Amino acid sequence: MKNVQEPAERVVANVERVIVGKHAEVRMALVALLCEGHILIEDVPGVGKTMLAKALSKSIGCSFRRIQFTPDLLPSDVTGLSIFNQKEQEFEFRPGPIFAQVVLADEINRATPKTQSSLLECMEERQATIDGQTYEMPSPFLVIATQNPIEYEGTFALPEAQLDRFMLRLRLGYPKAMEEIVILDEQKRTHPITDIRQVLSLEELRQMQSAVKEVYVDQAVAEYIVRLAGATREHPDVYLGASPRGSINLYRAGQALAALDGRDYVIPDDVKHLAVAVLAHRLIVKSQASLREIDPDAIVREVIGQVPIGEPTNVTAGPR
Repeated sequence: MKNVQEPAERVVANVERVIVGKHAEVRMALVALLCEGHILIEDVPGVGKTMLAKALSKSIGCSFRRIQFTPDLLPSDVTGLSIFNQKEQEFEFRPGPIFAQVVLADEINRATPKTQSSLLECMEERQATIDGQTYEMPSPFLVIATQNPIEYEGTFALPEAQLDRFMLRLRLGYPKAMEEIVILDEQKRTHPITDIRQVLSLEELRQMQSAVKEVYVDQAVAEYIVRLAGATREHPDVYLGASPRGSINLYRAGQALAALDGRDYVIPDDVKHLAVAVLAHRLIVKSQASLREIDPDAIVREVIGQVPIGEPTNVTAGPR
C-alpha cells in the first residue's frame, strides 16, 4: 500500500502547513477524498473550515468553487440554468458553481430546503438534471459543506436525506494554546494558503482511489460493521438509526484508513476509529433522549462498547 500511503502523507503534510494541530482531522478528510465521499464540517466560526477545503483542493490541483448559502439562494444559483441565446436562436446551458472538482458549500444550513435539495442528485448520482438534460459532474468530485452548530436564527436544519449523503462529519475544534501561537506567527505577514502548491496529480489520485477499493475486508469485519449499524437502529434512544448507506460508507472508509496506514487489509480498530464520524450524523435521537442531552456521538460510542467484534477468518492475509 506504499502507492497510497506515501503520496497521501505528502498531501497531509502540505495541508498541515495551513491547518495546524489537526492531523487526525486532515487524515479523515483524505479518507473521504479517497473513497469519493463528501464531508460535513460542523464547528464554530474561525477554526479553519474553509481553509481546509482550499488547502486540500490546491494540494491535488483540483478546480475549486465556493458557494455561500443564504436564505435567498435559488437552486439554479447552485446547479446553473439554460439561457436563450438570441444570436444562435437556441438555449445554452450556463453551469453553476457545483460543476467543480472541490465544492465548498459554506453555511449550508442557511439555505432553504428547496435549495439544499438541489445538491442531492449531484452528491449521490454525480450528475445534475436541468430542464430535462442530464450533466455529469467532474471527476474527482468532492463536496465539503460547513455549518455553525450554535446559531439557529435564520437556519434550516439539514433533512435526513441530505445528512445521509455525507460520508463523514468532522469537528475541528479550537487549537491548543501553543498551536494558536504557531498560527499567529505564521500569519503575521501573509497567509500560508498563498504558498500551498500542488503535490499530487489527478492521475495519482485516481490510482489511489482505485487501489483503496482493492483493500481486503474480512467477512467478520463486514459482519461487525453490519452489527454496529443494526445496533443503532435498535437503540432505545434512537428514532432513526444508521442507513445501509452508512454501512457502505463505513466499509469503504475502513479500506481507505487501512491504506493510509500502509495495510492492505482492514482491522476492527479501523471501524471503531471511524464509526462516530461516519454514523453519528445519520442518527435521529428521540425527543425524550434529547431532553436528557443524549447526543448521537455518545450513542455510537456506547454501541461500539457493546457490540462484539467476532473472530476474523483471515484478516492478515488478504489478496495482494
